[in-house]
Amino acid sequence: MTRAEWESLCDGCGRCCLHKLRDEETDALAFTEVACRLLDIASCRCADYERRRRWVPDCVKLTPRRVAAADWLPPTCAYRLLAEGKDLPWWHPLVSGDPETVHRAGVSVRGRAVRERDAGAFEDHVAAWPGRWPRRAGPPPPALPRPRAAGAGPRTVVRRVPAAAAARAPGRGARNGTA
Repeated sequence: MTRAEWESLCDGCGRCCLHKLRDEETDALAFTEVACRLLDIASCRCADYERRRRWVPDCVKLTPRRVAAADWLPPTCAYRLLAEGKDLPWWHPLVSGDPETVHRAGVSVRGRAVRERDAGAFEDHVAAWPGRWPRRAGPPPPALPRPRAAGAGPRTVVRRVPAAAAARAPGRGARNGTA
């Protein structure tokens, strides 16, 4: 995949640009509704994407390896979906051909996020919705069938605890885990 193809996977929802909190003792993750200072909440795009790391040094550049290890990506994230062997949903701009479908499906942070400079304590803005699949978006896509070797036994399915469970139980002594 070329860099342009990789970058086109971003649906422009802005969920990964919301601050996350991680409990230092339990490592539990909690999503907040506080947007990174560079996120334009109306467009759900970074105001200075190419130079974002100058302004936000802990902004993570996603790579396939980082995506596979990232528990903080929202369940709607195309990078996460593809890493989990799932297809892109109907509202993704690469499928719909319309960058507004991500907003109409209720996936984006438009109208829901709080600007970092207006937020105050991030702990006061813990929210479960960034870690959940929105109802308007329809059901999450199923895993795509993967070819199995001839004679292979049944597949073992490992269920992961959704990040929303961690968001419901905010911990003490959390630290910032921005995307």
